[in-house]
Amino acid sequence: MKKAQRYTIGAIVEIPINKGEYFCYGQLLDHGECAVFDYRTRFPIDSFSVLEDVPTLFRVAIYRQIISQRDWVKVGALPIRQEYKVFPDQYIYHEWDQSFYLYKIETGEIIPATKEQCYGLECCMVWDSNHVEDRIVAHYDNEPCPWLKEHYKLFPI
Repeated sequence: MKKAQRYTIGAIVEIPINKGEYFCYGQLLDHGECAVFDYRTRFPIDSFSVLEDVPTLFRVAIYRQIISQRDWVKVGALPIRQEYKVFPDQYIYHEWDQSFYLYKIETGEIIPATKEQCYGLECCMVWDSNHVEDRIVAHYDNEPCPWLKEHYKLFPI
């Protein structure tokens, strides 16, 4: 039985892709978010300083059991980048009336918005490990992510 881990802000998590074919990394942030780095390697890294200047692939809210059940293992820690201390708005779309809203992560506030205000923002949802991993694979395969079909309909790429 795997020993449970705690969600620790600043922790670096190892994200195995394609059953360990390669590895990606993310950093656990406040408000349940994980910043996934645009970095992959065939072998696990042991010096995380390489991630300090790597661009961010995306930031999403994740289920905490991804960490507690050790889907992704905490392998280190880094100081939180200044850019990760600011939490960008996310959008919510209600299909039944085609309405848009902005979700303010830090306050939990939801306010009406226009489609234009939502362009370029992440959709407000919580991701499971396999969904994040599929999104990473889609990125490196240069294909659309299957979990973002509705997003692509609203904001074609």
